[in-house]
Amino acid sequence: MTTNYQAQRIADELEEPVREANELARKLGLDPYPVNYWIVDNDEMNQLIAYDGFQERYPHWRWGMKFDRQQKTNQYVGGKAFELVNNDDPSNAFLQESNSLADQKAVITHVEAHADFFANNRWFGLFTGDEPGSSPKAAAMLARHAKTIESAIADTDVERSEVERWIDNVLCIEDAIDQHSAFVHQRIAEEDLDREDIEQALEGLGISDAVRREVFDEEWLEGQREGPSGESFPETPDRDLLAFLREHGKRYDAEAERAREMEPWQRDVLDALRTEAYYFAPQRMTKVMNEGWAAYWESMMMGEEGFADGEEFIDYADHQARVLGSPGLNPYKLGKELWEYLENTENRREVIDKLLRIEGVTWRNFHDTVDLERVRELLEPRAPLDEIRRDRLDELESLGNAVDHDALERARAGGIDVSRYPWKVLSYEGLAERHYSLVKPQNRGVLRRITQADLERVGRYVLDDSLYGSVEEAIADVDRTAGWRRMAEVRTSHNDVTFIDEFLTQEFVDRHHYFTYEYAHATGDYRATSTDATDVKKKLLLQFTNFGKPTIEVHDGNFGNRNELLLGHRYNGVALDIGQAKQTLARIFELWGRPVNLMTIRKEISEKDIEVARRRNREPEPTERGIRIRYDGLEFETTELDEDLTVAIEANDIDYDTKPPEWLA
Repeated sequence: MTTNYQAQRIADELEEPVREANELARKLGLDPYPVNYWIVDNDEMNQLIAYDGFQERYPHWRWGMKFDRQQKTNQYVGGKAFELVNNDDPSNAFLQESNSLADQKAVITHVEAHADFFANNRWFGLFTGDEPGSSPKAAAMLARHAKTIESAIADTDVERSEVERWIDNVLCIEDAIDQHSAFVHQRIAEEDLDREDIEQALEGLGISDAVRREVFDEEWLEGQREGPSGESFPETPDRDLLAFLREHGKRYDAEAERAREMEPWQRDVLDALRTEAYYFAPQRMTKVMNEGWAAYWESMMMGEEGFADGEEFIDYADHQARVLGSPGLNPYKLGKELWEYLENTENRREVIDKLLRIEGVTWRNFHDTVDLERVRELLEPRAPLDEIRRDRLDELESLGNAVDHDALERARAGGIDVSRYPWKVLSYEGLAERHYSLVKPQNRGVLRRITQADLERVGRYVLDDSLYGSVEEAIADVDRTAGWRRMAEVRTSHNDVTFIDEFLTQEFVDRHHYFTYEYAHATGDYRATSTDATDVKKKLLLQFTNFGKPTIEVHDGNFGNRNELLLGHRYNGVALDIGQAKQTLARIFELWGRPVNLMTIRKEISEKDIEVARRRNREPEPTERGIRIRYDGLEFETTELDEDLTVAIEANDIDYDTKPPEWLA
């Protein structure tokens, strides 16, 4: 465990980097939540990871499982978590005591960017509300939930195992929410007739069991609860299954073999876990954006702005290489590359816009009349900006809004060490010019990749096409902040699905060598199938739409007029794992208390189909068949799905399929 002395020593060492990183982040245009930094040892970090970044959670076995998995991952797989930060106001960031100083600086700059993303992305605002000053207060909320569940466990009338099983039931479908809608606390609808009251009234009448079974049977009682109409509900498919169960569900009483009203503690648990599902949803919806955003600004501050000094830079380069070089679908790498591509394309669009306003230059003759190498030279930062030194401070005076003139005066008086923190004397505009993306060595090909389509797309909106008399005049008017301002706009409004959908282009795919691969039934192995951006995009979007999990909607809470629950799998070309689907239905049954049904579409490929496809060097075409799986608490039944219901769950134009047409043909 970290001793108080060790923690205090490290905290003292990091006091200046924390302060300066926050100031630099704000100079660069970020607006983060305040951040509290904590120093923790390896075991404490593993515990925080298990608790999803918080120090207090409700009692449940899964936290121990996650802790054990994380500990074994560190021990046997290698690597470690450098930091952990949560979405809260203030945010709390936990730094490993074993980090080197270069690592600590890297994670501090990384955290400041995360805190900016939390505070400004509107998908996080769906949970808190977008009103000014609203913030999640997550630590306090999770602590309240912990106490709620602890109280249920402490109740002598309730078995701990019963509480844990109820939690397991809810966690099994914790992603079954409408993450695209603002979070609202669910309130149970007022009912004219409560079933428990009816049952008590019948018992008071002294009616014989025979008459009661004949006249007031289970179906009649259920009908009273749902109202006299017997109509299906909801009117349209509902994605918030947890809210629907909270409002209309019951608990299944195994001893009585029938549904009963939920106990108050059961509704409280369902409320708490649904609230947490909505709280964590934006973090999962923006993983690529958020990690890429943090990696981008960390790299800017640590490398390009020299936050890592000369002795620390090699350690930092190794740190970043390990993070960006992790195998598999790496959200840090993909996100950072997309943000850089967005910045470059917006800066390029701004340059094209100015060049097309030179007298005599049109989108048709652009490549014949404009010297792009000369353009790149003119885009270089003005001389005093690229190397800020104490003996050159007077040269900055003439740079207008590129300079923070108050800070410049303090630097002249010796109050700012510009050899250590040159950025302090610059404004946002000056930093944008100092770090302009199109003149960085790795981006010098961006201007050369200007296509006729790019030129025509910008040129059709250029009306004042004789504004400048030369390339020099046009470039002098280029807004160097265009890329950063566009990045800030996208940071505010997008999530991973919309981010990838809009900005993953063929140019990006070709530049970074992305491709798709699929399992080939004919050969029994995986094959690269496409480098087309549309196919790559579909493959990626599948992994981010609804957190990469099947989308399940409530279609009817009174299916067959028997109070059965009818769910529909929004089929997008990827079939469900039927075994897992049945296990999930069994869990939902305990939350509904009556039979549950699931509609889906099953893919079927026969051995004969595979053999024929193999001989023709093709991939077999599966047969798709709609089915309905029903569970009544005892057994499963699978039947053919009516055609109208099959159509109701099929994907539409806005859903995504992974398989490119005619792949492996």
